[in-house]
Amino acid sequence: MNFSRPGAIDLSALKQPAVRPAAPGGGSYVVDITEQNFQSAALEASMQHVVVLSLWSPRSPQSADFNGVLAKVTGTFDGQIVLAQVDVDANPAIAQALEAKAVPLVVGLVKGQPVPLFQGTVDEAEVMRFFSELVRVAAENGVTGRAAAAGAPSDGGEDEEPADPRFAAADEAFGAGDYATAVSEYQKLLAQYPADAEIGERLAGVKLLSRTQGVDLQAARKAAADAPDDLEAQMLVADLDVSGGHVDDAFDRLIQLVKRTAGDERETVRERLIELFTVVGTADPRVATARRTLASALF
Repeated sequence: MNFSRPGAIDLSALKQPAVRPAAPGGGSYVVDITEQNFQSAALEASMQHVVVLSLWSPRSPQSADFNGVLAKVTGTFDGQIVLAQVDVDANPAIAQALEAKAVPLVVGLVKGQPVPLFQGTVDEAEVMRFFSELVRVAAENGVTGRAAAAGAPSDGGEDEEPADPRFAAADEAFGAGDYATAVSEYQKLLAQYPADAEIGERLAGVKLLSRTQGVDLQAARKAAADAPDDLEAQMLVADLDVSGGHVDDAFDRLIQLVKRTAGDERETVRERLIELFTVVGTADPRVATARRTLASALF
C-alpha cells in the first residue's frame, strides 16, 4: 500500500497523552481494530460492506476527537459503513502497512483494497461527501452489504440474512491469513457452483491478496522494468497496481503484454486480466473500456 501523505504531522511531536475516546452514542457501527483482528474485522469484513479505517493516536487529542465526528457520520449510513478505529501506538504494524506518518489518517477498504480518503481533519459535511462517494464506488464493485449494529439483538425477522454456510471453511482460512487454503476452498465451491458470481469474485480477491502479500513494490517495479517480457514480473506489477488503485495502468500493462505474446503465454496473460476485471468489478467503466481494448488486441 503506497499512498502519498502530504502535510503529515510528525507523531513524535505529540507529547501530551490523551484519554482514549469513548464510543459516541451513535457509534453502534464502530469497532476497535488490532493487529490480531485486522484480517477478520477489517479485510474480510470489507468483502461484504464498506470499512473505513481511522488511524489515531492517544497522544493526539485532535485525532481522538475526530473519531467522534467520523462515528457520527458513520451512524447515518445504517450499516453500509463500519468505522474501524486503529490506535497506531498499540498497533504499529497496521500503521506501517498503510505508511502512516501522521494522524488522523482515514482510509477506506473495499474488497480488501485500500481507498485513500483524507489526511488530517475535515468538517462533518466533507466526511459525509467522502463516505457517500465511497459507498457509491463500493456498490459499483458489488459490495452492497450492511453490517449488524454492535450489540443489537436479532429479531429473527425475515430481513436478516444468515451467513452462507458454503463459505465457512474459506472464510475461516481467510480470517486466519491462510490465503492458500482460502483459495483452495473457493476453487472447490466454484467447481460446484460455476455460475455463482459471488464465489468468483471472492476467489479473485483472495488470489490477488495472496499474490501481493509481503511484496516489495519498488523491487517488483524494477524487476518488471529490467525484464519487459517476463510474464510473472509484469503480471505482479499489474496486481500491485490494482491493489494500489492504479487500475488503468494495470490493465494497459497487461493488454500491451497480450499484444507481444502468443499461444499459451498470451492465454496466461488474458486469464490474469480477466481475473483482475472481476476484482475491480464488472460494472466499473474502466473494465468495459479495457474489455474492448483487449478484444482489439486479441482479434
